[in-house]
Amino acid sequence: MIRTYSTTIRRREMDAVLTCMVDEKIGPGDLNTRLIQTAKEFLKCDGAVALRSPAIALKYALKALDAEAGCSVMISALAPAWQILALEDSGYTALVLDVDEATGVVSPDIVSEGIKNGGRILLLHETQGILPDMNAIVSLGIPVIEDISQSVGAIIPSVDENGNPAAGKQAGSFGVFAILGLEEHDAVTAGGGAVLIAPGRREWIPLKKFTDAAPLTDLLPDLNSALAWVELREFPKNEAVRRELFALFQRACMSGRHKLFIRDTDGSSTMSTFPLVLTSSYKDVKQYTDRKDIEICPAYGNSVITLRDEQLSSSCIHAKSLSLRCVLFPLYPRLTHSETAKIIKVLGTLP
Repeated sequence: MIRTYSTTIRRREMDAVLTCMVDEKIGPGDLNTRLIQTAKEFLKCDGAVALRSPAIALKYALKALDAEAGCSVMISALAPAWQILALEDSGYTALVLDVDEATGVVSPDIVSEGIKNGGRILLLHETQGILPDMNAIVSLGIPVIEDISQSVGAIIPSVDENGNPAAGKQAGSFGVFAILGLEEHDAVTAGGGAVLIAPGRREWIPLKKFTDAAPLTDLLPDLNSALAWVELREFPKNEAVRRELFALFQRACMSGRHKLFIRDTDGSSTMSTFPLVLTSSYKDVKQYTDRKDIEICPAYGNSVITLRDEQLSSSCIHAKSLSLRCVLFPLYPRLTHSETAKIIKVLGTLP
């Protein structure tokens, strides 16, 4: 069976973790610091802190924003369920937004409507590695916390004042803060944890004040940091492989009846997953792929809309539809040539 998910853990990652264990330094320490430095270099940001979970990262981001208790924070209905639970646990109000059906992410118009309904902060999950129109969203004038757990590495092209190509802006550099989740199925994993990023000095100063006083129980242990550190260094190589596989799978789907999300495949999105929006029964497709020894799973099985189905189904129609119809196929660097060929054949013959 070809599993939907498989880690990109190889010898280098294992060596880093084993070295950490042999040195008997597994709590937050030197490797936590090394991970932070690598993240700052990779994301070209002014400040960062490695924490034990995305929920803890969100807590510090909201503290640094001086968000008042009860403040309305907008989130996508297709965001991971931890977002709404973390907001509610911290005393904030979650305003759940529907998504653009063609991309699976919120659009500027959707966010604008959310602002009219009382939204004061946007926690933006860049679902399946797809970036919305970031400049338009930022221009709405509210604080944006990017969740780049699936979109890390994506770059939106830019031009200079003369119209010539210029260095683009990375995912994580548009908002006031950004959260890079390091959970099991994120683009970069440590088995758990998150890096909270401040793009510029202005954002880093208030965040540093709170994170400098953080207890050790909030900081990412070296054991996890060792894995994340190597994975982040290896990310460009792994992403290049995923991008090649994505192009092959995308081509295989062209003759089929099912749909892909609209995305820029030249770098403005990260190929962290291969989502397919079904136009036929999930049950039929699942039975077919099972017979071919390929595991697929619902793309949004752990999302906000799934957790709060009865409450949100009527107001988040597109998100509800996608949560029922969108599935993930295997997409990871460890796929062999024979496994890749099998997935390509199945994608082109799905019922």
